[in-house]
Amino acid sequence: MNVVISEFMDDAAVAWLAAKFVIRYDASLVDRHAALLESLATADGLIVRNRTQVDRRLVSAAPRLKVVGRLGVGLDNIDVAACQERDIRVIPATGANALAVAEYVIATAMILLRGAYGSTTAVGRGDWPRAALSHGREIDSKMLGVIGFGGIGRLTARHARALGMKAVAFDPQIPADAAVWGQEQVSRRTLEELLATADVVTLHVPLTAATRGLIDAARLALMKPDAILINTARGGIVDEAALGEALKCGKLGGAALDVFATEPLPAASPLADCPRLILTPHIAGVTRESNLRVSTLIASEVAAELERPQL
Repeated sequence: MNVVISEFMDDAAVAWLAAKFVIRYDASLVDRHAALLESLATADGLIVRNRTQVDRRLVSAAPRLKVVGRLGVGLDNIDVAACQERDIRVIPATGANALAVAEYVIATAMILLRGAYGSTTAVGRGDWPRAALSHGREIDSKMLGVIGFGGIGRLTARHARALGMKAVAFDPQIPADAAVWGQEQVSRRTLEELLATADVVTLHVPLTAATRGLIDAARLALMKPDAILINTARGGIVDEAALGEALKCGKLGGAALDVFATEPLPAASPLADCPRLILTPHIAGVTRESNLRVSTLIASEVAAELERPQL
């Protein structure tokens, strides 16, 4: 059987798969669409990250395809309906990168609250902005607002509480009487209540019709003027123009974005040159350790699906 891997994957996991199947591992295939389609003519399995668009055209080019492994959790780059029509199993790496994302959220929250880590150049040239940088805030006793209380949101809340934060969450999919609220010691709030009270707001929801533009100008205006917004979920959930305006006008304490409506971020983005803003290239869930966990999990699950006896 043949497996195509179109984006980067841990070498040990690739080697493990290569001992079982014929592997074509080429992380540049994601940027060479014609070559990718050609490689899928005899593929039984496909492994992707978030950039490979598994759409109907790709599915049609892969007549033998049985399984798609996703090195991550979001499925917005995969036409799940098209795969279901062909009985192609789609397998995300649920939970394998949760710790990396949770740590990213806590780290960026602490950096933005403290506001002191942009002084290296000034101090290095002999300036001493001690007075200007003496007004940072501690994370202890601050309120974390978690939008989307699934596995990553819950783990992030646990890390926050371990540092002395309080936590509230909004998730319309979880009933008010669900046991998880008590188990996690997190209070359930409406979206508006959460935005109005949280010192740090973190997003952990998929990009859907309901969540696209969820954090727009009106909802940003509900937040405290010194609050922090962190998005490691999906681009498109935050209105980037509205966020840029809020930061430039001093109506928000800071923000960190790891995901964007268009990736890479266009040069003319409204986020360019915004103060108190951290931008990273969709790597919140990618560390050495999480890449190993994600790759090992997907290699194992894809192999199991391909080796499963056919009825």
